[in-house]
Amino acid sequence: MTSCNISSLIIGFLVLAFIQFTRCNTLTSNYYDQTCPMIESTVTASVKKAMLNDKTVAAALLRMHFHDCFIRGCDGSVLLNSTGTNQAEKDGPPNISLHAFYVIDNAKKALEAMCPGTVSCADIVALAARDAVHLSGGPTWIVPKGRKDGRISIASETRQLPAPTFNISQLQQSFSQRGLDMKDLVALSGGHTLGFAHCSSFQNRIHNFATTQDVDPSMHQSFAANLRRVCPMHNQVRNAGANLDSTPTTFDNRYYKLLLEGKSIFTSDQALVTNPTTKTLVDKFANSREEFEKAFVESMIKMSSITGGQEVRLNCRFVN
Repeated sequence: MTSCNISSLIIGFLVLAFIQFTRCNTLTSNYYDQTCPMIESTVTASVKKAMLNDKTVAAALLRMHFHDCFIRGCDGSVLLNSTGTNQAEKDGPPNISLHAFYVIDNAKKALEAMCPGTVSCADIVALAARDAVHLSGGPTWIVPKGRKDGRISIASETRQLPAPTFNISQLQQSFSQRGLDMKDLVALSGGHTLGFAHCSSFQNRIHNFATTQDVDPSMHQSFAANLRRVCPMHNQVRNAGANLDSTPTTFDNRYYKLLLEGKSIFTSDQALVTNPTTKTLVDKFANSREEFEKAFVESMIKMSSITGGQEVRLNCRFVN
């Protein structure tokens, strides 16, 4: 009989709610070998096609997987649409800018035609994130499979996601509640090698940072000045922002190199150099892309093994 470690996370808002995350060893690399052997190539084809048409897809799929796993485990709950009686995760403030859901829909449609009611949406998201990294020049890995899809998706629970304004203690607490350690925190933050940030997510560092300082003094001066030009105090340009690193469509260790130069975007990025343990890891990953990729793969497998679903959805946007 397979054993699972169950940990409870107490979330405090006005009411205390208990959400269980289960890290089970029921996930296996060969889960679909007999029931749907074309799963990997089908998902890869969907991701590859989308990335050819839109360079932002890779970052979107990686972020989607992270945001899915941090709420109720990797159960595809981030894919569910809101209904007349419930606002779903994808409409929660941190997820408003999530996109590329169509990539998952397309892969699911193809898989349903091949092997109906077999492949979970949660597994598709995990595979798509892996493919997004690899097709961007990053590592590949064997994704353990067998996740089930969740039936609950609540927008307010997205407040549990680690915010870009978090300091190191807040980040450590958020990750440890999900069974992830400091090395996982630094390695997974390397996902910021892909993507773009809107002004609202880093305004706190470039305007009214403190009573005596308008700009976060840890930021490189000319870097901060450029961000202030792109994102003025009362920014009216809806899509204004900045790339998370200087090679936003290539998966590499440039993020860590820039972090050490004071050219990181988020408070949560800068936080990684304020703690001796995480700073050592930042230095290590900045100096060795190989070490970063090895740690990233290990942490992705660890994070994506947090499960919590109950069914295999026939349509990723709706419960059965």
